[in-house]
Parts: sequence; C-alpha cells; structure tokens
Amino acid sequence: MLLSSLIFVPLIGMIVVMLIPKDKFSTIRWTSTIFSMIPMFTSFWITWDYFFNYSGSAAMAYVEGPFKWIPSLNVHYFLGVDGISVPLLFLTGLLSTISIVASFGINKRVKEYFAFFLLLEASMMGVFVSLDFFLFYVFWEIMLVPMYFLIGIWGGPRKEYAAIKFFLYTLFGSIFMLVSILIVYFTSQPHTLNILTLIKQGSALPYTLQMVCFIFFFISFGVKVPIWPLHTWLPDAHVEAPTAVSVILAGVLLKMGTYAMLRISWPMFPKALHSLSFWIAVIGVIAIIYGALVSMAQKDLKKLVAYSSVSHMGYCMVALAAYTSATAITGCMFQMVSHGLITGALFLLVGVLYDRAHTREIAVFGGLSSKLPVYSGIMLLFSMAALGLPGMSGFVSEFMIFIGSFGVLNKVLVSIAVLGVVLGATYMLRMVQKVFLGEFNLERWGGLTDINLREIITVAPLAVLVIAIGVYPKPLADLMSATIQHFITLVVR
Repeated sequence: MLLSSLIFVPLIGMIVVMLIPKDKFSTIRWTSTIFSMIPMFTSFWITWDYFFNYSGSAAMAYVEGPFKWIPSLNVHYFLGVDGISVPLLFLTGLLSTISIVASFGINKRVKEYFAFFLLLEASMMGVFVSLDFFLFYVFWEIMLVPMYFLIGIWGGPRKEYAAIKFFLYTLFGSIFMLVSILIVYFTSQPHTLNILTLIKQGSALPYTLQMVCFIFFFISFGVKVPIWPLHTWLPDAHVEAPTAVSVILAGVLLKMGTYAMLRISWPMFPKALHSLSFWIAVIGVIAIIYGALVSMAQKDLKKLVAYSSVSHMGYCMVALAAYTSATAITGCMFQMVSHGLITGALFLLVGVLYDRAHTREIAVFGGLSSKLPVYSGIMLLFSMAALGLPGMSGFVSEFMIFIGSFGVLNKVLVSIAVLGVVLGATYMLRMVQKVFLGEFNLERWGGLTDINLREIITVAPLAVLVIAIGVYPKPLADLMSATIQHFITLVVR
C-alpha cells in the first residue's frame, strides 16, 4: 500500500486541516507540513529501494491491483511505478513539502490555502502512479481545482484572469484527452482502460486512428508542458501565483505533460510518432529559441524565470523527438528533474526578494550583493545552474539531449537548438549583472535584510541535489536505464 499512501495521506491531511479552527494558524501550518512530509519520506524510500532492488528490471514495481472499481466499464484501481515515474515521485514529494514550508508567510484564509495544497499534492502523486486511464484522468482533472483556487484567491492583482486562463487552457486539452481515451477504449477487445494493456494493443490500431489519437493526446499533454504555441497561460499563471504555487507549477505540473508523453502516447502509437517526430523537434526548437529571446526582453524577475521554463521544456521536446536514442530520452528525464529543482529554487528566491522589496522589476535593483551577500550567493549558484554551467545538473541534461539527438534528428535543427544555451547564458547573466552588481541604492534599499534560516532551509536541499546530479549523474541514470531501454523497444515496433 506504499503507492496508495502517497495519495491518501495528503487527502487525510486535508480533512484534518479543515477540522482545525481557522484562527489556529501555527497548528494548521505544522499539521500540513507533517502530512506532506510523510509522502515525501515515503517517496524517498521508494527511490532508494527501487534503485537497489528493481532498477535492473523494466517491470512495474510496488504494483497495487488491478482491483475492480467500476466492473461494468472494466475500470480498475491499478497503481505501479518504474524508472520513469520514481524520480518524479521523489521530485513531487520534495517540492510539495518545501512549498508548504515556504508558505508559512500566508496569513489570508490560511486553512483553505493549506487544505488546497494538500489536495494538489495528492492529485499530482496520483497522476504519476496511475496505470488505469480512468484513474489517471480523474487525478489529472482533480489537480485543476486546487490550482485554480490557489491562483485565484491568493495570487497577484490579475489573479482571476490568470486562474481562469489556466483552467480553460487545461480543460481544453483535457477534452482532447478524453476523446482519445474513448477511442482506445472502444477499439480494444475486450474494452479496457488498463494503460499497459492498451500500449500492447495500440500499435495494432489502423494508421489513421493512431494519428488521430496521437495528435489529440499531444495537444492535451502539450498544454501542460507547455509547448509552443499553447504556452500563453504559463507566464500569467506564474506571475500572479503565490511563490509556493509557482514552485509547484514549474517544478511538477509542467513535468506531467512530458511524463504522460513518455508513459502513454509515445509507446502506444509508435507509427504516428515516427511520422510526426520531425515536427515535434521543430516545435521543441521554436520553444527553445522563442522562450530564450522573450526571457531576454523581460523586466520582471518572475516573468524571466517563467519564460525560461518554456525554453528549457523545449529541450525535452527535442529529446522526445529523438525517441530511438536512449541517451536523448535519459537526457529528457534528467532535464525534467533538473528543471524542477533549479526553477523551483529560482521562484523561491524571487519570492524572498519580493517579500522584502515588494517589487520584482529588474531595473530598480543593483548592487544587492553588497547588502545581501548570502542571498546573492545562493541566487548566483542557481543562475549558473540554469544557464548550464558544467558541474551542475542543467549541464548534464542538456549535454545528453544534444549528444543523443544529433545522431538521430536533423542536424541543422539540433544545431539551432544549441543556440538556446548561448541565449540562456545571456539572459541569466544580464539579470545577475543588473540585480546584484553595480552601485547599490542605499537610500531605497538600505532596509533590506538577508535571507533567513527558514528560507535557506527551503532552497538548501535543491542546491545539494543540483550539484550532486551535476557532479555524479550515474545513480540517476542507472535508476531509469532498464525502463528507458524497454521504452525504446516499444516505440520502434
């Protein structure tokens, strides 16, 4: 029942939090933290145990079910994990707890905020462990509700607009997913929603039907990534969302799209994937260059980090287009984990500065390193990681993607994608220069205080992991190696 605990412990926590009197702020915060730490440590243990006992096999581990849930529709409660989902469970558990700790400053409708956050954690865990389409779709949709309210109630000045835009875009994508699920359900014999069974049967579908299902799934999952041009909800949601919600949005929710492609549409419809791989690579390259160029033009720190996510997730799309290369797919997984760690930390650090200065405008700062040396040092570390400095996780993931893709994809396309590294360095170094170097405005910012212990605690684990993966990536690569090899045998059928 390990995997079920990842879902139900936060749900129980949500109920407990709702029963606590609304004026007991400290009790609500610490209760939420405890109920978030339990699945976090469970996900850590699963990662550790999977590495030593299951990573040599591509079979699903810790399987629960399939147990009959809705017999008339052949719907089952069916959970399991492999080398693709285990790292994302680890990431979700870690970032959820960090985000709850980072939310201790929330003092408006505190009980509702933390209850919604625990519901969000449960739904994200559910997506990564579900092996039945009905269950997968339920968790995918449940996630919309807490995210909508977390942005719409606790967000910035344009919070309602950003929340509705996020909700409508994701709901629009979900309609396409539902249609595809219905198609594969009614074409399977006997009718089933078992994802593993449908992967085996999907390749036998007629080519036209594969193309329709693949494109519909691609649109649905692409909204989450988000791929260009379905990305326009992301900057608004990020800028208006509270800091901790931005961390989850960038660190986990964007990964749900690429995870679903790896888990479902890529192995299920290999013929369609083969036909469309070039165009998937084109979309990825456009996202890399477009996201980087728009990041260079930003005057708001949070918008800069938000648009950089569009660019960095573009690398994942390029890797996914090179689906026959184990190196590229491994690089994609590294990028998903690395981006979650780095961008999550950057949003936390932007939030730290905003809490003190009440502005995120890059131009009004300057010379902050002389006043906030610890904060500046930590921000510099993650900025270097974001631009792909060797010795950090960002470099490993991008290097693997380029090496794996160059021998498989159009070489001109991959060469253009490499320009994203140069552009990434440009906008990150420009931000560092304008915010932390130069002359310090003592009159305006003389009262700023350095990062405190609670804030350091939230980013320290992320810094350790970014450096650890960058220096010694072998354990993470070994964890997912057998699963990725099995994935490639499925997509080259």
